[in-house]
Amino acid sequence: MPAAATATASVAPVPKPAKPQHVPDKKYKCQFCARAFSRSEHRSRHERSHTKERPFKCAKCRSTFVRRDLLLRHDRTVHAKDGGVPLVSEVKRRPGAKPTPKATPTKPSIDLDTATMEQIEASSDATAALANNPNDQLDETSTPYSPDHTTMFDTSVPFMPGMPGSMPINQMPWDHFMSNSLSFNSTSTVQPHPNQLPPMMERYPSGGDALAPGLQSLTGSMPISGPATPNGLSPFPFMTGPVSPVDYRRSPGPSQPITTPKVPQLQSDEDYNMMQEAMKRCDNERTTQPNFEIQSRGEINACLESYFKLFHHHLPFLHLESFEPSQVSPALLLSVLSIGALYSFNQDKAFMFHIGSKLLVSQFLQNKESFSSRKCPLWTMQSTLLNMIFASWSGDPKGLEWAGSIKSLVANMVAGNRYELKIRSEAREGAQPTHAEWVEDEGCRRTYYAVYIFFGLLTLTYDHTPAISFKEFETLELPSSESLWNLEVVDEDSWRDSLTASTIITVREAIDSLYQGDATRYSAFATRVMINALFLAVWEHKRNFEALQDVVTEYKLRLALETWEKSLEKCEPETIVVQLSAPHQGHPLIFNAMALYRNTWARLEVDLKSVQEALRYHDSYEVAAAMTNARDKVKRSQEMIKVIEECYNCIEIVALQGIKWVGETCATNWSVEHPLCGLDLMVILSLWLYRLEHDEVEATTEELAMYNKVRNLFDDESVDGYSSKLSSTVARLWGSMLDEVVVWGITKLMGESFKLHSQALAGYEDAVASGTSASTPTMSSQGVDLDMDTTFQSIQA
Repeated sequence: MPAAATATASVAPVPKPAKPQHVPDKKYKCQFCARAFSRSEHRSRHERSHTKERPFKCAKCRSTFVRRDLLLRHDRTVHAKDGGVPLVSEVKRRPGAKPTPKATPTKPSIDLDTATMEQIEASSDATAALANNPNDQLDETSTPYSPDHTTMFDTSVPFMPGMPGSMPINQMPWDHFMSNSLSFNSTSTVQPHPNQLPPMMERYPSGGDALAPGLQSLTGSMPISGPATPNGLSPFPFMTGPVSPVDYRRSPGPSQPITTPKVPQLQSDEDYNMMQEAMKRCDNERTTQPNFEIQSRGEINACLESYFKLFHHHLPFLHLESFEPSQVSPALLLSVLSIGALYSFNQDKAFMFHIGSKLLVSQFLQNKESFSSRKCPLWTMQSTLLNMIFASWSGDPKGLEWAGSIKSLVANMVAGNRYELKIRSEAREGAQPTHAEWVEDEGCRRTYYAVYIFFGLLTLTYDHTPAISFKEFETLELPSSESLWNLEVVDEDSWRDSLTASTIITVREAIDSLYQGDATRYSAFATRVMINALFLAVWEHKRNFEALQDVVTEYKLRLALETWEKSLEKCEPETIVVQLSAPHQGHPLIFNAMALYRNTWARLEVDLKSVQEALRYHDSYEVAAAMTNARDKVKRSQEMIKVIEECYNCIEIVALQGIKWVGETCATNWSVEHPLCGLDLMVILSLWLYRLEHDEVEATTEELAMYNKVRNLFDDESVDGYSSKLSSTVARLWGSMLDEVVVWGITKLMGESFKLHSQALAGYEDAVASGTSASTPTMSSQGVDLDMDTTFQSIQA
C-alpha cells in the first residue's frame, strides 16, 4: 500500500482541491439560468451576459464595458496617446490600499466584503443608467433590460436568430423566383429620439448657446421598435452604442457645422404613384409588377431608411441630395431596396427586390440594339454593383458564381464610363465645374472606386483575380470628403470657394507619396481606396514567384503601409454625423480601412490561399479543414510577432466591446468587411496559439508575452468552460460571434467553419470526453502530429 501511495504521488505531484468541496459555498444563483456562484459579484457579472448590461462607461469616447478591468484596459490602450488623467483601479482609489507589485503576475485582489461589492455594482449600474438617460425616470416596475431576449426584438420582423419561420439567406432559392405575396413588417411611426453629441467637440466654444444648433441637428427621427435604450441611433435601439462623428482632435482644418444627411424618402402619394408608373414603363415584360405593386409607401420608405442609415456610409457612391426615389431608375431603386430589406431582417422581400433589379437590368441591356460600355448609363453600373454585393455575400455559391460571371461586364462599364468622364473634363479646358457638373463627375468616380473596393474584397475572400487594374485609375482624382459630397449649396460662388478649399489629389500622386514615405492628406473614402490599392499590390507581389525574391519591393510595400497609417492623422475633416455604433472616433470608412490594413500586414507573412479557395464553394467542413490544415503556413518567427499583434488588435476590439454584444450589434452597425478581413487574422492567431501550446520548442519571451496578452482578453469561464487550450477557445468564440451576425449569409458559413476548426484544435479534449482512447496531439519537431483529416471525419460522422 505505501508503494501505491508513492506511485500516486509521483503521478500528481501538485494535488488540486476537488471541485465538490466548493459546491456548498455557491449560494448565489443566477435569476435567469439558476447557475450558482460563490460570490455575488461573480453572479452579477454573469447575469450581464443575459441582460446585455454594460454599466462601466468610458467618459472619453462613450464606449461601454461589462467589467471595470476591461474599461481600465481600454483607457490604457486606446486613450493613452490622447493625454489626460488615466483611470485608476479600485485598489488605487481606496485610501490606505497598497498597490500590487508590478512583478506579481496574478491579478490584484480587492479586499471588499460581499455587501460592499453589491453596493458598488448597484451604484455603478444606476449611475450608468442615469448618465445614458438623464431625462428618463425609471419606476419600480420598469426595467431597462428585459430578461426575456425575445422581447428585445420587434416581433414583426420575420427573420431574427431563433425566431420561428426564419430562413437564412444562404437557403434562398436562387434558381427560381418566389412569386407569392410577401408580407413586410408594418411601418413604425416616426418618433423623435434626442441624442447628445459625445463631449469631444473641442473646437466649438464652450458656451451652451454656441452648441445648440449642432445639437439640434443631431436629433434624429427614427422608427422605434422594442424597449428604448440609450443612444438609440439605429432603427433597432437595442443594437446601439456611441455614434461616429468626426474626431476633431485629429482632423485639421476650419471648424464646420455638424450635419446629418437627409434620408431619401417618398414624401407623398404623388411620388409613390410616379414611382409605380416608372416601374411599369421600365418593366415591359411585367415580371416584377405583381409583387412590387403591393408594396406600400411606408414599406418602401422603411427599406430606404435602412439602406441609407445602415449600409450607405460604408460605400457612399450615391448622392443623397439628388437621389429621388420617384425619379431614379427602377432597377437602381430595387437594388437599393433589396439591401435595405436585408438590414431590416426581411430576407424574402430582399430576395424579391434583388431578382427584380437583375431582371430590369437584363431587359435594358437585351433591348439595346448595339451594346457599348461608353453608352451605358451610370445607373446600370450602380444597380449591378449592388446586386453583385447582395449575391456575393449571400452565403449561396450560386449567387457568387453569378457575380463572378459578370465581373468583366462591370469592368468594361467602368472603362467606358471613365473614358466619357475624361472627355467631359477635357472639354472644360481647365475651368471649374458647376455644382451640378461636379456632382455628376464625382458620382461617376465614387462608383468606379466602389467597384474597385468590391473587387478587392472578392480577391481577399475568394482569391479571385482582380478584374480592374490599378492603372485604370492612375490619373483619376480620389474621392472628396463626405462633407463636400453632401454639401448643401446656396450659390455657385460659395460652391467654388468650398471646392477650392478642399484637398483633392490623383491616385498616382497619393500612391507615389505612400511609397516615398510621405504622409498625405485625403478623405476618408480615399483612405479606403488607398488601402485597397496596397492590399492588391501585396496580393500580386505574393502571387508572383519572381517577385518573392524581390526584397526591395517588399520593403517598399511595408514602408507604404506604415505611411498609410500615419496619413490617418491628416485625414480630411468630416462633419457628417454617421448614426452607427463603432468603438472608434471618425468615419466608419476609416474603421473599415483599418480592418483591411491589418489583413494586409498578415498577407505579407502568411498565405491562406487554400482557405479562400474553399470558401468559394460554401461548404463549412471543407473550409474548416482548410483552416486547420494551414497550420504549417504559420511559422514561429520574429516577423510573425508583428502579424500576431495585428491579430490581437482585431480580436481586442471585439473583446473589449463584448463578444456577445458585438455579435448582435455589428450586423447593422459594422460593414461586412470586418468579418471578411478578420477571417485570415483569426485563423492565423488560432494556429499560432496552437503551435505554442503543442510545439516542444520552448516559447520565447516575446511569444509568451503575446500569448498572455491574448489570454487576458477572456475570463476564466470562456477558456476553462470548454477547453483548456486557448487556440480552440479563440476559434470557438469567434465562430460564436459570427453566428450572431444575421444580415449577410457568408458570416453564418464563417461561423460554422470556425466552430468546426475549434473542435479540430481541441480534438484531444473531445476524444477524452467521449471516452475514446487518444494520445496527446503535438506539433513537435520529432514528427508527432495530429491528423486533422481524421478529426474532421469523426466530426462529420
